[in-house]
Amino acid sequence: MLAAWAFTSVGSKGSQDDGKPGGSDPVKSITPGPGSSGPAISQQPGGRDESGDSGEDGGSGGSDGGNGDTGAGSGGAPSDGTSTGGADTGGSGTDGGSTAGRQVPAGSPLPECKPGALELTLRTKVSYGPDDRPAFDIIARNTSSVTCKADLGPKNVVLTVTEASAENDDVIWSSKDCPANPGPLFLQVPAGATVVHKVDWNRTRSTPDCATPPPGKAAPGTYLLEAKAPDTPVRRASFVLKKD
Repeated sequence: MLAAWAFTSVGSKGSQDDGKPGGSDPVKSITPGPGSSGPAISQQPGGRDESGDSGEDGGSGGSDGGNGDTGAGSGGAPSDGTSTGGADTGGSGTDGGSTAGRQVPAGSPLPECKPGALELTLRTKVSYGPDDRPAFDIIARNTSSVTCKADLGPKNVVLTVTEASAENDDVIWSSKDCPANPGPLFLQVPAGATVVHKVDWNRTRSTPDCATPPPGKAAPGTYLLEAKAPDTPVRRASFVLKKD
């Protein structure tokens, strides 16, 4: 009976001492507990945010994947091409290390290039627009082991232009008819090297000895270009003057 009285006495005062275990209201006495042990904090901090960041960076390296193709075809031939004439039809390739020839005086101590040592090639573009000025390249290659000088002047290496469709060989223009500088034009050609001499044509007709040429300029069409030099095979090429 004494034990039962003591238990009853303690239970009647439990609401005033929440810190003692075994009180009549155990739910209230352990209210703070579930917050520290519940599933809300069982996950590692920041776990989902980190997985999302890694996904955002996954394809960042692929944006430049096609840049390697931007240079494709950059080494190709010009769209209008070139026309090269000569026994060596690949003569345009010999121009890989060529430069504009350096002019030297006629009295230069350099020996003149021997015919057998000098190879000439003729080159021009395949076509020219109505506002383009045709340009012809005389390419001289020294096959010897001695540096020499070559006369590429308008009267020694004679360029002529004729109409391809004409039944006769009437010359439309010739470099020897009325050149601005009729004298020799000696260029130094180093041993084993190639030099280029460029000649422009303003599309006007020419007549020998600077006589008055026919009026007008060359009409649109296909033309033949020819180069003649002493002791050298004739070189030929063709080009087109476009209408528009």
